Amino acid sequence: MRLVHGLESKLSPGAAVLYGLQHVLAMFVGIITPPLIISGALGLDVATTAFLVSMALFASGLTTFIQVKRLGPFGSGMLSVQGTSFTFVSPAIQAGMAGGLPLIIGLTIICSPIEMLLSRMIHVVRKLFPPIVTGSVVTLIGISLIKVGMTDMAGGFGATDFGSLPNLGMGFFVLLVIVLLNRFGRGYIGTVSIALGLIAGYLLSALLGRVNFTPVAEAGWLTLPRPFKFGIAFNPVYLMPWVIGYVITTIESIGDLTATSQVSGEPITGPVFIRRLEGGILSDGAGSMIAGIFNSMPNTTFSQNNGVIGLTGVASRRVGLAVAGLLTLLGLFPKLAALISVMPSPVLGGATVVMFSMVAVAGLRIIQHEGFNPRSEFILAITLALGLGVEMVPDAVAAIGKIQTDHSFLNAMLPGLQALMQSGLAVAAVTSTLLNLILPSEPSGSSPTDPQAGND
Repeated sequence: MRLVHGLESKLSPGAAVLYGLQHVLAMFVGIITPPLIISGALGLDVATTAFLVSMALFASGLTTFIQVKRLGPFGSGMLSVQGTSFTFVSPAIQAGMAGGLPLIIGLTIICSPIEMLLSRMIHVVRKLFPPIVTGSVVTLIGISLIKVGMTDMAGGFGATDFGSLPNLGMGFFVLLVIVLLNRFGRGYIGTVSIALGLIAGYLLSALLGRVNFTPVAEAGWLTLPRPFKFGIAFNPVYLMPWVIGYVITTIESIGDLTATSQVSGEPITGPVFIRRLEGGILSDGAGSMIAGIFNSMPNTTFSQNNGVIGLTGVASRRVGLAVAGLLTLLGLFPKLAALISVMPSPVLGGATVVMFSMVAVAGLRIIQHEGFNPRSEFILAITLALGLGVEMVPDAVAAIGKIQTDHSFLNAMLPGLQALMQSGLAVAAVTSTLLNLILPSEPSGSSPTDPQAGND
């Protein structure tokens, strides 16, 4: 990759917007998908869904500005873009089923200082949560979310025609377009194949009369952000999965920021790099709090921009500021959000099954960074067994919440423990962390590439 414009390059406004648009296209689907999935799972109406999509875009624009501009200690000062985190989709659905949007927003805001605190402890975090821990959890997140993608492919939560051939056919059409673009598309086409697949599926659905555009016609042209529109609530029962989610996004963002620095021709060691890491993670936490205030979910540093930087050779900070402006403007136009919100579930599902599978593969890549060996394979196996086990059969631990003791404090804690045990994310994080601390490390003489490693 040849770097054409470095971090401090003074691009013209027109050039910055043009390059920024490419980043927006690459990250757009990642931003809008979590609110669409959560709205579908909670059965929210189109108007509410559209508002959530608008606020996800608006919040991503604000937080990207802070991340790129670097305001005091907040921000990495690099071309690092922010978007809605997939890590919190399952915890948000779990919390939303119990307390609706107010509880999701409350947990987003109340737990965000965790990531801000972790930004001051980068070395400790990296040591306590090595690749085997974070990789195992990320793999679990991807695999568990595939169920959500397949549900949408079949028609979505509560669909009367669930599993019908038209639904499945539309989902597989989108999937086929994505596969073909990845196989035959060159350069930038490959990086936006998911977005193009969604557009193709949407257009085909419209031609077949499977899209209701009435909410689009009724939507206004301009909306203003309304902080705390849905209110705010808190329930400690659902706290732990969110705490763990913020730890995981911290680790992911460390990797993404390191990659951004590398592809931008900037150092990945030394005090300048550490300062950028700390500012980037601090901005992640503050950005998630801002997102919650504006009725959105936690934000995190995206990795899509690194691929675009690699393709274009442009790492100028001005491009990042253009991305922030574009996302903020997009969030202010409710007709666009309504147009997205009426997208048929099978179209969305055809793309998300690919996206979630890629999340799972990304987790395996994280583990591979240190190399697979008998120890890491065992930790991964147990983590997936328990994490996926409770995701697939949550009632297996339902008895925990029904236990009655002579201590009122324990009785109050047991429902929270049950919710924790029913969260695959929480179970996976606790399991992988404990096993990493308990199991002895591989002998120094054993190498991941040693042909004897992994064989009896």
